[in-house]
Amino acid sequence: MTLVDFTTSSLSVLPALIALGLAIITRRVLISLGLGIIFGALLLTDFSLLESGKYIFNTVKGVVIEDGGINSWNMSIVAFLVLLGMMTALLTLSGGTRAFADWALEHIKDKRGASYLAAFLGVFIFIDDYFNSLAVGSISRPVTDRFGVSRSKLAYILDSTAAPMCILMPVSSWGAYIMTIIGGILLSHGIADYSALGAYVRLIPMNFYALFTLLMVFAVIWFKLDIGLMKEHETKAEARLNKSKQEEEEHVDLHDEFGVEESEHGKVSDLIFPITSLILATLFFMLYTGNQALSSSELPFSVLGAFENTDVGKSLCYGALVGLALSLFIVFKQKLAPKLIGKALWIGARSMFGAIIILFFAWSIGSVIGDMKTGAYLSSLVQGNIGLHWLPVILFVLSGLMAFSTGTSWGTFGIMLPIAGDMAAASDISLMLPVLSAVLAGSVFGDHCSPISDTTILSSTGARCKHIDHVATQLPYALSMAAVSSVGFVVLGFSGSVLMSLAASLAAFSVVIVIMKMLSKR
Repeated sequence: MTLVDFTTSSLSVLPALIALGLAIITRRVLISLGLGIIFGALLLTDFSLLESGKYIFNTVKGVVIEDGGINSWNMSIVAFLVLLGMMTALLTLSGGTRAFADWALEHIKDKRGASYLAAFLGVFIFIDDYFNSLAVGSISRPVTDRFGVSRSKLAYILDSTAAPMCILMPVSSWGAYIMTIIGGILLSHGIADYSALGAYVRLIPMNFYALFTLLMVFAVIWFKLDIGLMKEHETKAEARLNKSKQEEEEHVDLHDEFGVEESEHGKVSDLIFPITSLILATLFFMLYTGNQALSSSELPFSVLGAFENTDVGKSLCYGALVGLALSLFIVFKQKLAPKLIGKALWIGARSMFGAIIILFFAWSIGSVIGDMKTGAYLSSLVQGNIGLHWLPVILFVLSGLMAFSTGTSWGTFGIMLPIAGDMAAASDISLMLPVLSAVLAGSVFGDHCSPISDTTILSSTGARCKHIDHVATQLPYALSMAAVSSVGFVVLGFSGSVLMSLAASLAAFSVVIVIMKMLSKR
């Protein structure tokens, strides 16, 4: 099928703008994404209804089938979601979730402590952002619910610790992917002063968005910086908590929100063991599949090499199967009725259907945006007569716009990192690391805000909150950290000093905290 080329046309951004704009305005994600897909199809086929229909069919088909076979990446994520939903339901059935929440009530004294539990888990589980959002959500949600933390606040904590931690850690799926790209850039420009790993480590203190977004999570919890819609959601959550306490005092039987009956014989270990096995098994299979790829290329094993070549989708599925198997062992050991176990498995799988449908729409519009050459058009905007000192902040903003429009930080890395490297090499090689860090930071920022980002969708899923509620409540915090980061990149471009840039960003961060503190008291 011959498609219209929009590489040099501003029309290339229209489908993304329609989908994103309508999602924010109408708060109806599926309708907004669907209209974006239809409008993009019409543009690409020069408004031929028949060709547009064929294009949409092929696009949706491509989500499931690719190159004559199963789209292994997409289907691995779908399978992981279903398996994790089933596992979560079994943890509830076994009573492990309730036991952990009861334990938390004894050891965690207030709402702040419950929020810190989610934040610290998000920091320490950094091997993959998808895994982070879903696993930490499963562990934390019973506790945050017990202390009246809104699901929107939990989703914000999950989203703001997942990608930022993954991009700061070399030993993660993100770190391995980025080092592959950076290694190629260094090689192509003959830079031998540092390796890809050395460059990556040097980029960490310059990734202002990731650093200050993490810091912001803890500031929001400590200072109770609930502003705008987040404040409304927190107030409603506290009201629901008070109502639940009253019902418990009146001896009203409470069940899990999805209708799974909770065993009264559950232990904390019934939650901890399956979740721990899930984490360890996923980490093992990431190293195992990575080592398989290294062996097939006759390369020696190394941890970083394994992470660079790992199959994340398969590893997540294998890890989830191990966790599910242990969860099944626990409920069978408790001699629970097979009918109850089967019902819980179905309810758990069904609970993920909403997220899966949104993901299918997001993947489809991602293909449309790719065919519209939105990324190529946006990247062309940075070419031209630009003052070198402004290059880092311009690349930060442009990468943010691209990731926001396309819903993918990894795709933005692939497009913008080589462009940034070429621009630095052609103008001032000392700007190489600053411009690369600007692209990394901007990509995470845009992905963080985008309603069509799979990371954003899975953070909503992990917290079990409405997707558009998560997007709307998170946006003020993400935008404020983007402003802080912009200050840092301006100073970095003019001074070339990482310390001065961090100091300027910290000053801007302090101003944001003061302003948010004032707003939260209104």
